[in-house]
Amino acid sequence: MPLLRRDRLLTLLLLGALLSADLYFHLWPQVQRQLRPREQPRGCPCAGRASSPAPAPAAASSDPRTAAHNFSRAGPPAEQDGGGRSGPGSKLQALFAHPLYNVPEEPPLLGPEDSLLASQEALRYYRRKVARWNRRQRMYKEQLNLTSFDPPLQLRLEASWVQFHLGINRHGLYSRSSPVVSKLLHDMSRFPTISADYSQDEKALLGACDCTQIVKPSGVHLKLVLRFSDFGKAMFKPMRQQRDEETPEDFFYFVDFQRHNAEIAAFHLDRILDFRRVPPTVGRLVNVTKEILEVTKNEILQSVFFVSPASNVCFFAKCPYMCKTEYAVCGNPHMLEGSLSAYLPSLNLAPRLSVPNPWIRSYSLAGKEEWEVNPLYCDTVKQIYPYNSSNRLLNIIDMAIFDFLIGNMDRHHYEMFTKFGDDGFLIHLDNARGFGRHSHDEISILAPLSQCCRIKKKTLSHLQLLTQANYRLSDVMRESLLEDQLTPVLTEPHLLALDRRLQIILKTVEECIEVHGEHSVIASGPAEQSAPDSGQANLTS
Repeated sequence: MPLLRRDRLLTLLLLGALLSADLYFHLWPQVQRQLRPREQPRGCPCAGRASSPAPAPAAASSDPRTAAHNFSRAGPPAEQDGGGRSGPGSKLQALFAHPLYNVPEEPPLLGPEDSLLASQEALRYYRRKVARWNRRQRMYKEQLNLTSFDPPLQLRLEASWVQFHLGINRHGLYSRSSPVVSKLLHDMSRFPTISADYSQDEKALLGACDCTQIVKPSGVHLKLVLRFSDFGKAMFKPMRQQRDEETPEDFFYFVDFQRHNAEIAAFHLDRILDFRRVPPTVGRLVNVTKEILEVTKNEILQSVFFVSPASNVCFFAKCPYMCKTEYAVCGNPHMLEGSLSAYLPSLNLAPRLSVPNPWIRSYSLAGKEEWEVNPLYCDTVKQIYPYNSSNRLLNIIDMAIFDFLIGNMDRHHYEMFTKFGDDGFLIHLDNARGFGRHSHDEISILAPLSQCCRIKKKTLSHLQLLTQANYRLSDVMRESLLEDQLTPVLTEPHLLALDRRLQIILKTVEECIEVHGEHSVIASGPAEQSAPDSGQANLTS
């Protein structure tokens, strides 16, 4: 009899524990959402700072190209006084005021065919998306017998993410003269979240990861899609590594951590180089309980949250090789740093090509690709479409220069919008494996430049300008990164490494000119595609 009573007691305790967990993780968050006022933000995004309400909507404007002032000077007035770009001694302001950053771009934008999206078509698409969202929200609440006094979402034409999408053209993801980027960064860093979910590539895995393809369970897929109260969307990558930690030298590039601060710094560097090919990215302190767990409807995502022995709220990725608590990320106890990268327009509106990089790496422990052993590899590339006739090869070299500066060896593919054809710009996505080792310069990343010995005149002019004392690259990067609320984004050794790597790039160009001549190395215009004869001595031979 005592044994039976003990079994009953254990059963009751187990049922009580399950009921408590259900109340804490499911029912109590629902009650909190109903009790929380709509205008109250879901958690302060930056501890120790007064939370600022969302700015009042500006006058609606369906044409983002009407702004006349430079995006680098745009932004909320309250932040301009304390930001890194204010003041008469600002090197960053001086850089963006330089004639190189104000010269008309070629070819000139002639009409709607030079814009990525047709405004009216895009707005109709977004209205349908908002209507579908409202229907799903209503059905979800009806299934759970929830009552909500929140009004349905409305699409605002002046929303920064809408204007960002409408402003993409054949020259880049945003115009120099557009103030939209500063407003978009501000909104992503402050607007409350209304939804959290896995990204599409993780949903495609659906837990069916091929463990044989993974060398080390590093948690590389730990990223989420957050939607904000203005219906904008961003990719969230949580902090995985401290600022002062370097990637161990024994790590392979394909198992390195993905760093949130690398995504932030890559956006700022891309803007300083005048590429404008990295989506706007900002840092934010996210309350993982209020801004992820309580707003997600994905049951799998809900199930991977737990409280650590240190009473911190943590979550982990859902793939089998990463469903271990040692690979989780944790708040402190709820707040967690991360990067937020603005989403590009849907593939339904703006199809993109994903193209293997000709200088792709082997992604194996011992193998080598042809470009790593053949110094004349570029001759082969130049005979293949589209590298034999368009601007694509020069854009690949631009990308290699960018990757060398940030130390990113993981550029296996690149994407581009199909609308702009073979000469369209390359989108520099997924830069989280940059800024891993400031003490090492990976020269092999520069192989497209050293093997092909070609560079755009515009790119070279910007690089040369950034070596001058008044516009030194490390100084303008340091100043630009001060605007982010997670500052310092990069440690000082990483900033100084940029200056050192810039000199290596220019030295490589000088050696190319000595061998092939300036006219063969420097491409003066978009259509100029003549290339040096690689039958001569090559820099990598």
